Amino acid sequence: MAVLKGQTGRKFTNWAKTYSCEPELYFEPTTTEEIRQILDEARRLVKHVKVCGFGHSPSDIACTSDYMISMANYKQVLEVDQKNCTVTVQSGILLTDLNEVLPKHNIALSNLGAVSELSVAGVISTGTHGTGKNFGIFATHVLELTMMTASGEVLRLSRQENEDLFLAAVVSLGSLGIILTVKIQCEPAFNLHNVQFSCSLDGVVAIQQNRTTKPVQTSSSWVWDYFVGYYMLEFLLWLSTFCSAILPYINKFYYKYIYAAPVEEVNRSDKVFNFECLFKQYVTEWSVPRNKTANVLLSLQEWVKSHPEHKVHFPVEVRFVRSDDIYLSPCYQQDNCYINIISYRPYGKDTPKDAWWDAYESIMLKFGGKPHWAKAHKVTPEQFQKLYPKFSEFCAIREQLDPQGMFLNPYLERHILGKTPQTEFAVDSRL
Repeated sequence: MAVLKGQTGRKFTNWAKTYSCEPELYFEPTTTEEIRQILDEARRLVKHVKVCGFGHSPSDIACTSDYMISMANYKQVLEVDQKNCTVTVQSGILLTDLNEVLPKHNIALSNLGAVSELSVAGVISTGTHGTGKNFGIFATHVLELTMMTASGEVLRLSRQENEDLFLAAVVSLGSLGIILTVKIQCEPAFNLHNVQFSCSLDGVVAIQQNRTTKPVQTSSSWVWDYFVGYYMLEFLLWLSTFCSAILPYINKFYYKYIYAAPVEEVNRSDKVFNFECLFKQYVTEWSVPRNKTANVLLSLQEWVKSHPEHKVHFPVEVRFVRSDDIYLSPCYQQDNCYINIISYRPYGKDTPKDAWWDAYESIMLKFGGKPHWAKAHKVTPEQFQKLYPKFSEFCAIREQLDPQGMFLNPYLERHILGKTPQTEFAVDSRL
């Protein structure tokens, strides 16, 4: 049997080019047996193993200096059940590819986040979400998964089989094992009627997305959507790094002429759920109990107004997500509001953000907030212990399935074990 050879000299960099690492060996398996071989070798040589998908997470959650496994070639659609509206896929498939497969069977994913250039395993493992008060995080649509543990054993997990392990594994940050296959509950394909408009609250743009039987109807303007909305914006933000006084005027101009301008379209559901995230950026996002939304937004607004020396980028995005029972879901037993802030990196140039970031995290913690697992944050295991009722149980399951810590990396050491990592994957603003 041929043994899969790892590549040396490969550099992994996340989408935003804010974190990077150079693993000792980089693997791109295509079969389950190849994945097992990698784990056997890692176990023999006492190496850590991390899995990467598309690399969209704006943190070092996927970084390692040992073995990295890219699941980019482990991406087959294994079964589509049109009658029951389910799809079973290998974990490396990107949502953007799945979104092109499902319409051929007249089914669709019920909800999506802002982008689809994400692997299925990455989306569920980090608790990624869309928006809608009646919809949970993406992982709530998972019916079943298979996962290979550090020993090479393959577990089948669902609410009917190994439920405790299933509720820990669906949002597990890659710390329990390697997710191989995922069965997802979908629904009959649908179009969305998207309406964007400014509302009576100062500086607020509302977006309504309702299901419709209307046919697809879209319109776009290259000048406004791309020249002004992308290229000119990046140039102006770059200029603001030399003269920050112009940033509030940039924000006001783009609010009035781009974002507050009424927009209406009908399109296939995934094409409405997804939207343009523009250029490279730092982003952080936390969720708070839904009834604390106003408190948080008013506190953020007050900080910005009372600190005019700190200029911040637009927008502040607000989305709503339903509660669930997944152990490490930020929405565990509570309906949440997700609020994120952005600091763009025009042409790769960093802008001052630390004071704004620190104030944001402080406000979020004050109102019982929890960070999005894929984002960079400073929360400790002691704090997570108070925020997540099932945190101790999750840690016990992790210790049971991976007693030697094969799947640990600096991110997990900091936030799950409370250790100071020996290796840090510093941000390199020159990339």
